[in-house]
Amino acid sequence: MAASAEFSPPFTMLEGRYRGKENGSSAAGEDPETPEGMKETKAGKPPQHLSVIRHCVSTTRLADSTDLDLVERLGSTSPPQGQSGFLPVFRSGSCSEMGPKPFMEDEHICIDNLVEHLGALPDFPSLGAFYGVFDGHGGTDAALFVRKNLLKFIIEDSHFPTSVEKAVKSAFMKVDHAFADSCSLDRSSGTTALTALIFGRTMLIANAGDCRAVLGKRGRAIELSRDHKPNCNSERLRIERLGGMVYDGYLNGQLSVARALGDWHMKGSKGSACPLSAEPELQETTLTEEDEFLIMGCDGIWDVMSSQCAVTMVRKELMIHNDPERCSRELVREALKRNTCDNLTVVVVCFSTDPPPCIEITKSRVRRSISLGGLHLLKGALDSN
Repeated sequence: MAASAEFSPPFTMLEGRYRGKENGSSAAGEDPETPEGMKETKAGKPPQHLSVIRHCVSTTRLADSTDLDLVERLGSTSPPQGQSGFLPVFRSGSCSEMGPKPFMEDEHICIDNLVEHLGALPDFPSLGAFYGVFDGHGGTDAALFVRKNLLKFIIEDSHFPTSVEKAVKSAFMKVDHAFADSCSLDRSSGTTALTALIFGRTMLIANAGDCRAVLGKRGRAIELSRDHKPNCNSERLRIERLGGMVYDGYLNGQLSVARALGDWHMKGSKGSACPLSAEPELQETTLTEEDEFLIMGCDGIWDVMSSQCAVTMVRKELMIHNDPERCSRELVREALKRNTCDNLTVVVVCFSTDPPPCIEITKSRVRRSISLGGLHLLKGALDSN
């Protein structure tokens, strides 16, 4: 490989500013059985293509320590202190379910070993994985097209692999334009796109739309993407600056996301500035031993569940059975219990062969007590009732 990818320090937003939202957590059920509604999916035919419930699980381990030099050249110029020997493992599982909607319009992809998937390519990094969630709307044409072609555009981009960030951003725009040029597909179909491209310890998240990537870091939820909703302040300002408007939370009163691929009935000519953007926001992370798993889900999950709740639930499940596919299924089950109104797609990627360790909480030495005045106040409140 001629040059190494120029990646930034951990948790650096490559485009725009982003601050993760603080979410509460809640306990989730442990029943591993599949609910009746997920055993068999029956529905009418969608506009173009019907996707039914899908589960998949795959796994691959990075090569042994002889590959560490390549990992170093692909990742940051210097690894985190004390993490020089860390090599992540890629184990993924997924679940996709139609939910209460009449048609299934989501697509997703899980590739734990890019070399095995693509075959030997000149200058291609030997250690890599790729994951994506695509939440379609207006039919499945856009989501299916992007799932099939986005990785190809990334690999074939002139910036790959010397500048992976530029290659990914360029690929999003190119696949959007290629979809517009297709004569056999419905140009009015659209999709959000969330991808994770990993080389060694370096993970690059790209997002256009309202799917979300959340990192589980020793039980703590770290959001690695920002939901592109039209009423988000930065998105609303961008939309209005380009001549669009946000009405009742919808872009131009039509679309509930501010960024998407496809939807060419809402876009002008290719290359022109448009309120509906296909350009992704990028965020890069250097994985360490504290990073246990990644959750990628469509908005049908996050509409009814906080990021922290999902991380808490997945970590608890992994400690029981250490199966990312079962974790993805449990997240879908929980969203259905909470009456989500959308299609549901979840990808869970683990970075170790072992289940997460127990977290020991040190007991506080500070004695907590109530003052005499507080006790009287509490007694008075109880007596008044």
